[in-house]
Amino acid sequence: QVQLVESGGGSVQAGGSLRLTCTASGYGYTYNSYCMGWFRQPPGKEREAVARIESDGSTSYTASVKGRFTVSRDNAKSSLYLQMNSLKPEDTAVYYCASTFFCSSEVADWGVWGQGAQVFVSS
Repeated sequence: QVQLVESGGGSVQAGGSLRLTCTASGYGYTYNSYCMGWFRQPPGKEREAVARIESDGSTSYTASVKGRFTVSRDNAKSSLYLQMNSLKPEDTAVYYCASTFFCSSEVADWGVWGQGAQVFVSS
């Protein structure tokens, strides 16, 4: 059974940094074949894509986080990371990691999700 678990959330002042980690289990040797992504759901809003990294290491970001967030993966550790710098209050949300075999910008196309990690950025 595949599973994703996020860690590293918390509270930080605007301008600060946090690093989220997503640890995958149950994927075995196939983990490096999956597209891995980070999503977030701000209070009262819909879940949105933040960043993703494909099996070949190529990355993409939503416009609001470009230049501030960096997504990376360590296939040997079956782990996914999101380094978040220059955080803003509007980055406050529950952050989720997810996996899919074929990369997609549509939330519905991602099949496995973590439980979420809260990030709160105060002004």
